[in-house]
Amino acid sequence: MSLFDPDKSAGRMPVALITGFLGSGKTTLLNHILRDRRMARSLVLVNEFGEIGLDHLFVQSVDGDMVLMKSGCVCCTIKGDLERTLRDIARQRQAQALPPFDRVLIETTGLADPAPILALLLNNPMTAHDYRLDAVVATVDLVHGATQLDAQPEAVKQAAVADRVLLTKGDLASPGQRTVLDQRLAALNPGAPRFEVIEGAVDPALLFDAGPFDPGGKTDKVRAWLAAESVDGHHHGHDRPDHHHHHAPADPNRHDARIASFCLTWDTPLDWDVFNRWLSLVRASWADRLLRVKGVLNVAGEDRPLVLHGVHHVFHPPTLLAGWPDDDRRSRLVFITRDLPHADVEASWQQMQEMA
Repeated sequence: MSLFDPDKSAGRMPVALITGFLGSGKTTLLNHILRDRRMARSLVLVNEFGEIGLDHLFVQSVDGDMVLMKSGCVCCTIKGDLERTLRDIARQRQAQALPPFDRVLIETTGLADPAPILALLLNNPMTAHDYRLDAVVATVDLVHGATQLDAQPEAVKQAAVADRVLLTKGDLASPGQRTVLDQRLAALNPGAPRFEVIEGAVDPALLFDAGPFDPGGKTDKVRAWLAAESVDGHHHGHDRPDHHHHHAPADPNRHDARIASFCLTWDTPLDWDVFNRWLSLVRASWADRLLRVKGVLNVAGEDRPLVLHGVHHVFHPPTLLAGWPDDDRRSRLVFITRDLPHADVEASWQQMQEMA
């Protein structure tokens, strides 16, 4: 008998979250993807229809909060809070009161903190029963992105926790603006691939399938989701605690200088009790500084990898995947933190080891 639940994501609806700076082209992006036939069986949740200007894409109103699009997807405004909307939708879907759909796209307002939505999808029993977090996408405007990173800590957080970054307004950006922003994004979130979007034209596939849970049981996704290699590449295994900041701008007041991403690696299988005690301590001490934590662990006594995924103090219940993606059986835990250096996290593990 295993301590952990097997991955049940096959039965759950994948959810993609699109965050993005104000004016970064999310509206243009949505207008584009909502016309795409491949989005036919999708449900799109937005804060307001009006501000998106989608009238030309409507076919009919299903009810006050919900419209059917020409491509066949359903667009729905978030009523009150997101949790209630998701619950209502799950109920209506069960009752077959909605056109059938296979995935959900949530578009947040410009300055929303993504964390509460991620927490809701990771570990709210009502929501997690029906939905699984599949991808976090941030849209960043190549012209104003750098200014927004300076001005808005939320913008930095959105870019730092994204699985994928979509760069917009490239036709208006100078080569200099482009280079500066690209370097900052690479330092801020080394694990997230960046894609340029022209006039909102993006392959909807980029908005999905970034999560570790794959109903098909294909395990190669886990590597991309963890993206530990790119984070690791940042400090090349050196133990100099300041080393992973070597791209960070010289100005310590810049919001992105306070963000770090690093990966802890263990070569031998972990004792779950010791590890779990340590992780509880990390969460209790530094919850507000943990922007996102992702891990694939080799736990002593389990032959399958254990996936960990958390935001601040909220963690998805540890789940066993179908199998290892490759021969690399090391445990890897990737941290994206604000005001929490690699050295502090490493030291807390060493202390726990000494106590164990």
